[in-house]
Amino acid sequence: MQKVDILFVNAHVLTMDEKMNQYHPGAVAVSGESIVAVGFEDEIKKEYSGSETIDCKGKVLMPGLVNAHTHVPMTLLRGIADDLRLDVWLQGYMWPVEREYVSPEFVRLGTSIACAELIRSGVTTFNDMYFFEDAVATATAESGMRGVCGQSILKFPTADAASYEDAMEKAREYIKKWKGHPLIVPSIAPHAPYTTTADILRETAELAKEYDIPLHTHLAETALEVDNIRNEHGMPVIPYVKKQGLFEAKVIAAHCVHVDMGEIRSLQHAGAGISHNPSSNLKLASGFAPVTKMLELGLNVGIGTDGPASNNDLDMFEEVRLAAFVAKAITNDPTSLPAPQALLMATRLGAQALHIGHLTGSVETGKRADLILVDVSPLHNSPSFRRSSDNTYAQIVYASKSTDVSDVMINGKWVMRDRKLLTLNEEELLAHAADLAKRIDSFLIDREQSVLSKLIALGGSMEEESFEVQVKVKIAETDPIIQALMRNEIDILYERHYRQHDVYFEFDDPSQGRLRYREDDFVDNKGKVSNVRARLTLLGQKREGQFEHEVLLSRSRFLAPAANSLRFYREYFKPKTEFAIEKDRLRWFIKYKETEFYVNLDTVSEPPLGNFLEVKSRTWSRKDADNKAHLLNELLSILGADGGEAVTEDYIDIVSKG
Repeated sequence: MQKVDILFVNAHVLTMDEKMNQYHPGAVAVSGESIVAVGFEDEIKKEYSGSETIDCKGKVLMPGLVNAHTHVPMTLLRGIADDLRLDVWLQGYMWPVEREYVSPEFVRLGTSIACAELIRSGVTTFNDMYFFEDAVATATAESGMRGVCGQSILKFPTADAASYEDAMEKAREYIKKWKGHPLIVPSIAPHAPYTTTADILRETAELAKEYDIPLHTHLAETALEVDNIRNEHGMPVIPYVKKQGLFEAKVIAAHCVHVDMGEIRSLQHAGAGISHNPSSNLKLASGFAPVTKMLELGLNVGIGTDGPASNNDLDMFEEVRLAAFVAKAITNDPTSLPAPQALLMATRLGAQALHIGHLTGSVETGKRADLILVDVSPLHNSPSFRRSSDNTYAQIVYASKSTDVSDVMINGKWVMRDRKLLTLNEEELLAHAADLAKRIDSFLIDREQSVLSKLIALGGSMEEESFEVQVKVKIAETDPIIQALMRNEIDILYERHYRQHDVYFEFDDPSQGRLRYREDDFVDNKGKVSNVRARLTLLGQKREGQFEHEVLLSRSRFLAPAANSLRFYREYFKPKTEFAIEKDRLRWFIKYKETEFYVNLDTVSEPPLGNFLEVKSRTWSRKDADNKAHLLNELLSILGADGGEAVTEDYIDIVSKG
C-alpha cells in the first residue's frame, strides 16, 4: 500500500475533468504539492493510506475556483465611487486616488486583504493586473495562493513608472524574478487598446513570447471603446490588436463584451483565453458578453469578478450564479449555460483560459492539489437530491454561498481549516485598511469641495497666471477691420480661422469660477475643418483692474486638455447650470510698435449676438499693462473701431443675463 501525505475520504468528489467524473463516496490522495489519485473511496483506500486522513463528512470536494480577471489591490478602493459610467469612474476617481496613494505598501495590504477574501470564498487561483505587481506577487505567495500576476503597462505615467520605457524595464526584471515560481506565474499586462499604443501592444506581445508568459489585457469592454477604435483605426478592437501581433502571445482577454462572430473566431484561432465578468459588466452597464457563442466555438472562457472597486466583491460563487442567469436572460433560453458548464468555467475552463490548465482547475492525477471542501447541508441548500448526476452542480451554482466553503488547500498546503485562515491575520489587515480609508475619505472630501481640485485630479492641468489687457467692441461689419489690418504699421505674424463651440459650467458657489469646455475646429483656406482641439479652462476672477476707454486687465487660472466627452465632464463636475456659445473666429497675431497683440474677429451665432472685435495682449506688470492699454486704444483707432460700442462683459456674461 502506498503512503501519501493526505488522504481525503467520505467526500462527494467533483473532478471537473474532461469527462466530468464524479465519485460519491469518493477519495483523493495527495502527496507534496500534487494529486496522486482520485476515485471511489473503496478503491482508493485499497491502494493508499495517508499520514493524515481527512473525513470530509459528505462535503463536496472539488477543485478550487479560478478568478480569471481581477485587480486585487483595489480591495482598498472598494466602495470609493459607485453608480458611475466607466470613464467617469476610472478617470475621475480611481486614477486620481491611485496617483495619490498607490505604493508597494498599499499594494501589499490590498492584496493580502483580497487573498483572505478569495480563500474564504473557495478561490485558489486568480489572475491579476495592477501596479507594483512584484508586491502583489510577494503578498500572494506569502498567503499561499496561486496567482497569474500581470505587470500593467500604459502609455502615460503610472504609480510605479514615470514612462512607458520605465514600465517595460521594470516588467522585464519582474518577469525574470518570478518565472518558475511554484505559485506565481508572472505576466505582462498592457491595460487596453485605448490606454496603450500600437507600439506598446507589439512590444508587450514580443516580451510575452520571449519569456513564454501570458499577456493579460482588457478588450472590447464598452461600446464607446469599440466606436473610438473603429473611428481612429478604421477597424474593430479585435482586428486592431491582431494587426499589432498581440495574438502571437498567450492572451488572456478580459470582458470581450462587444465582439461579433468573426472576432470570436479570431480569438478562438489565436487560442486566447476569455474572462467573462458579469457583475462588473452589469454594474458599469457595459453590456452582455456573447458567452454562449464563445463556448459553442470552443473558446476557453473563464469567469472573473473584476476588481473589488467595480464589483464590489471577490465572491466567485455569486459570479458563477450570475453568469448562468445572465446567459439565460440574454438568450431567452433557460437551457443556456447550465450549472455544470457554469461551474466548469469557474474551474477547468478558467485555468485553461489563463494558460495554466496543465497545473490546476480539475481534480486529476498529476495536477496541483488546489482543493476546496463545500458544505451542501446548510438550510439554504437542503434537501439534497441524487436523482440526476447534475444535481450537485446545481446545488453549487444556484444555492451554495461562499460561506459554505470550510477548507481550502493550495499546492498541497492548507490555507484554511474549519473556516479559520492559517496564513493571514484578518484583524490586523482590517485595522490598516480602516486607517487608509479615513485618509482617502479626507482627500476626496477636500477635492469635491473645489472645482480646481477636481480639474487637477484629472491630470494634465497647468496653471495659467499670465495677465492680459483686452478691449472688446461691438461692430456692424467685419470686412473694414480685415482691410485695416493690412496697413503698413501693423505686422501680421500669422493668422488662424476657428469655429469655436463653448459650453460654460456654473456652480452653486460662485467663488469656484466658471469652467469652460471648448472645441476648436481649425478651418483651412478652403473652408474645411482640418483639425479639432478640445480644452478645459477654469476661469477665475474676470477683472483685476480697469483702464480708460474700457480696457480691462484679466486672467485665466487653469488650463487642461479635454480628452473626454462633454457628457463625461457634465457628470464629473456636476454643474448647477450650463450655457452654450458658438462663434466663428478669425484671429491674427500681430506686432504693433514692437508689441505683440492678438486680434480676434468674432461672429457669435448661438445665441445670435452679432460681430465683435477683440484685441488683447499678455502682460506681467502694472507699468507694462498701462503702456499696452494705451497701444490698444491706438489700435482701435487704426482699425476704425474706436467709435464702436465698448463691451466690458465676456460673452458668457451677456448670455447668462439674457
